[in-house]
Amino acid sequence: MASYGTIHRPSTTTSEPASAPQTDNSKAKTRTDFKIICPFNIPLTPEAAAVRIIRNLGYFGLYYALFIWVILFITLVPKRKLSLILLVAMTIVACLYLLLLRALPDSVVLHRIIDKRFVLFLLVVITAVELILTRAAIHLFVTLAATIPIVLVHAIFRVREDLFVNEEASAAGELVPLVYNGVSEKDKSSDLV
Repeated sequence: MASYGTIHRPSTTTSEPASAPQTDNSKAKTRTDFKIICPFNIPLTPEAAAVRIIRNLGYFGLYYALFIWVILFITLVPKRKLSLILLVAMTIVACLYLLLLRALPDSVVLHRIIDKRFVLFLLVVITAVELILTRAAIHLFVTLAATIPIVLVHAIFRVREDLFVNEEASAAGELVPLVYNGVSEKDKSSDLV
């Protein structure tokens, strides 16, 4: 005879009568073990600040350069049209150079003989000279004076901690928990029963 409706599964626990509710300290502990992760904090020593600046300049360098470029672009828009055109032209040259580096990853000349940092520094110097010759030096120096302190403050206070687990640290595509509370999977399953 077919039974329609709910099918009851056999219980995996013992059939003891339910006792008085017990307070579970581990559940209360996990509720209060909440950690707030803030990406900014004050470095403890000047050496730590210097290390953090160097690390963040390497990691956020493109964003810092883009921030300075946008501010300079905005300051040049009202009156310095020729300087603006030269700034955009040098930006295109820098982008083409970086695309060439990406397009030819096995090139010995581009990657080993000519240093990328030297070429980019040369492009920055040429851009600065062009802006000075087109009488936009005041715009350049005011922009640098206003943006470099902001960039340095961000580089000092920003803590770059990766909050994800790399693929090689996870097993079969499963993510590893970010915070280990000291509770094993066996303890968690016994709490559920």
